[in-house]
Amino acid sequence: MRRVPDVALAANDYEQAGELKIGQVGIANLRIRTLDVEQLVREMRERVERAPKLFGRAAVIVDFGGLARPPDPAIARSLIEGLRDAGVLPVALAYGTCDNDALAEALGLPVLAKFRAQYEHAEAAPAPAPAPPSREPAPAARAASRPAPVEKPREPGRIQKTPVRSGQQLYAEGCDLTVLSTVGAGAEVISDGSIHIYGTLRGRALAGAQGNTEARIFCRDFRAELVAIAGHYKVLDDIPEKLRGKAVQIWLENDQLKLVALE
Repeated sequence: MRRVPDVALAANDYEQAGELKIGQVGIANLRIRTLDVEQLVREMRERVERAPKLFGRAAVIVDFGGLARPPDPAIARSLIEGLRDAGVLPVALAYGTCDNDALAEALGLPVLAKFRAQYEHAEAAPAPAPAPPSREPAPAARAASRPAPVEKPREPGRIQKTPVRSGQQLYAEGCDLTVLSTVGAGAEVISDGSIHIYGTLRGRALAGAQGNTEARIFCRDFRAELVAIAGHYKVLDDIPEKLRGKAVQIWLENDQLKLVALE
C-alpha cells in the first residue's frame, strides 16, 4: 500500500484518489482513481466531517472501473472496512469486468450498473452485416416511397406548485423541473434536465441526473444543503457566503460547478 506524507494538504493541492458523484436516488458513486486505501479513507472522512447530515451513513457504490484491473480481495476488503470507519456504508460495486464480478462475490456485495453511463460511453455496437446489392430505384420512386418525417414530441417539463417538504423527494424524469414554491431542508428535487426554483431552496437540488452536463439550476433564494449537476456537487460549506439568500444560476464548466448571482 502506497503511503502519502503526513503533511496537511489543502483540498486543491493534490489530485483526489477517489471522485465522489451524487446519483439521482441519493446514492453516491465513488470512482477509484488511485488505489491508496489510506488516502481514500481520509478523503471520505473529510467529506463526512464537512457535511455529516449529507454523507453520514450515506450509501456508496465503489467503482473500480478507473483502474487497469480490480484489486485483490484483501485490499478491496480493507478499503470497504475503511470507508465504513470513515462514516459511509458501501453497499455495492459498480458494474465492470468478469474479474470485478468475482471480486464482488468474494466481498459479499452486489454489482450495480446505475452510474456506469455517467463515466464511460457505451461500447460501440457491432456493425451490421452489409445488405446484398439491389437495383437503385428511380428518383421519383424513391421520393414516393420515402415516409414523411415525424417530429419526436418533446417531454413537457414538470411543474410543482406546492412546497416540497422535509423528507420528500421529487423527480422529473426526462424533462426539466419547475418548483413554484419552496424546497424545505431535508427535501430533494431531482431532474434529468434543468431545475427552476421560484421560492427558497433549503434542501438538495440535483439537475442532469442522467448525466446531462448542459443542465442548469436557477433559484430565487439560495440556501441549499447540496446542489449537483451530472453528479458534480457542492455542499453548503463550499458555497461563498455572499451567494446565500441570493438569486443564483448554477452550471457545469470543465467538470466544475459555477455559481453566480443573478442580476
